[in-house]
Amino acid sequence: MRLALFVTCFNDTLFPATGRAVVELLERLGHEVEFPFEQTCCGQMHGNSGYAAQAEPLLERFGRVFADHEVIVSPSASCVAFVRDRRPELSGRLFELTEFLVDELGVIDVGASFPHRVTLHPTCHSLRLLGVGDRPRRLLEAVRGIELVPLPAAEECCGFGGTFAVKNADTSMAMLSDKLRRVLDTGAEVCTAADNSCLMHIGGALSRQRAGVRTLHLAEILAAQE
Repeated sequence: MRLALFVTCFNDTLFPATGRAVVELLERLGHEVEFPFEQTCCGQMHGNSGYAAQAEPLLERFGRVFADHEVIVSPSASCVAFVRDRRPELSGRLFELTEFLVDELGVIDVGASFPHRVTLHPTCHSLRLLGVGDRPRRLLEAVRGIELVPLPAAEECCGFGGTFAVKNADTSMAMLSDKLRRVLDTGAEVCTAADNSCLMHIGGALSRQRAGVRTLHLAEILAAQE
């Protein structure tokens, strides 16, 4: 199958290893992955901050850049949710990585090996807007060597919320503190999720506390063969 990667500006700028992992994973599964170089921000940051007019040209550009691609895959639940909400005609073409693997390809075991203790933070956008449900967990459970430990109160927000963390810093930090305590209670080596935005928020605090726990996007675990 010929696929287009919508890497998102966040990943492209700050977490390029995630985009490379998606390509490696999908190619390992036998698919051809293309990367339209003209892609830019989808407008989520603008739209979620109340600047709908500024988001609209970026959404229109997204439609033009990916017009020739029948299947678009992205490692960002929040960006996929934003675009599909504002461009519902793309719902049958634009997929978050885990829903694409499970629903469209019918794959659970992607041939990954990752012998580490891991806990999964299910991000708000993936749960509440996309409804990905247990797809990330099912994919992780099939990874060889992994020890997947449940995260207490997993569905509670980590406090990021894009610009929410900037505009409401005290509330955000209180929510983050609760999330960190629960991550540490699992004894996990790695905290993973389907969105690097949340992982950046969680990972920054873990790093400052020198907690010895790292964050890693789910795509990088699914691409791993350790």
